[in-house]
Amino acid sequence: MFDNLLSKISHDIAIDLGTATSLVYVKEQGIVIHEPSVVAINQKTGQILAIGEEAKKMVGRTPAHIVATRPLVNGVISDFEVTEQMLKYFIEKVHKRRFILGPRPRVIVGIPYGITEVEKKAVCDATRNAGAREVFLIEEPMAAAMGSRMSIQDPGGNFIVDIGGGTTDVAVISLGGIVTARSLKVAGDRLNEDIINFAQEEYNLLIGERTAEEIKIAIGSAYPLNERKELPLRGRNLVTGLPEEVLVSDLEIKKAMEKSIKQIIIAIKTTIEETPPELLSDIMSKGIFLAGGGSLLKGLDILIREETRIPTRLIEDPVTAVVRGAGMVLENIDELHEILTDADETSPIR
Repeated sequence: MFDNLLSKISHDIAIDLGTATSLVYVKEQGIVIHEPSVVAINQKTGQILAIGEEAKKMVGRTPAHIVATRPLVNGVISDFEVTEQMLKYFIEKVHKRRFILGPRPRVIVGIPYGITEVEKKAVCDATRNAGAREVFLIEEPMAAAMGSRMSIQDPGGNFIVDIGGGTTDVAVISLGGIVTARSLKVAGDRLNEDIINFAQEEYNLLIGERTAEEIKIAIGSAYPLNERKELPLRGRNLVTGLPEEVLVSDLEIKKAMEKSIKQIIIAIKTTIEETPPELLSDIMSKGIFLAGGGSLLKGLDILIREETRIPTRLIEDPVTAVVRGAGMVLENIDELHEILTDADETSPIR
């Protein structure tokens, strides 16, 4: 009875704890936080100077003793203490929106498909230490499918490709469960690295991650564009050590990212090959759905459609799909508890 009372008055939240971006959904309110997963730390004192948007502004622009870092790598925690502080920042920011502080919240956290039990425990421990009363985990492809409004509890097949910053999850879902899936550490961040490596190899130009991402968004594509595009790429010449600007084309950037994009295509094809024929028939009718920020790459849907011969579409607002899906479970946790993974032995689902 006491637990039911707490559930009614607590400010429960769902978190998409992404490698590049974190989003927070508050029960009965919707998405209230959408910030980069970046933390700025003073290495001399160990003090955390900024989290989220303010920390991202410092990337590549800080003195040597101040480091702007991402505490998650490939969708899993690489720095436990910093992740805990980031989660604490998000939870406290949510509670500051209220005039009266309630009890500690129940928290649902999105995780990549197939991470280890140790990695799951790290997420649970960090979230609980950050102020959660109970912690539940939901696999990101399942959450993305729910956020895409797929009928995942029906007996038909649903195919979701969730491309984030650190991981790409490919899954076939039916009857509220994952039938076959795979997760690969190739996503938006890897494409940025491809562009950084291209600039060094082709032009002896050292560029930062922010510059690479801006170029990717502006002229990057997985499929040839209708119009040729060029943009100036600014960085430091590795030979002279001086600033330099070169013009790069969309075709050059496309070629730089081809190898990584091909790995995503192979993962999709392999998942299709492992799908039972009855479900594959449903998927050929419904199509492949793309979610996550990485799916916004121009022409990716066209390339997947050509490679698989299955209709492919980008869902509406793909960046928020995971947190919206986790939020739907949060709003109806008693009815949808089977979708959650066995995450926290000390937090039974009630």
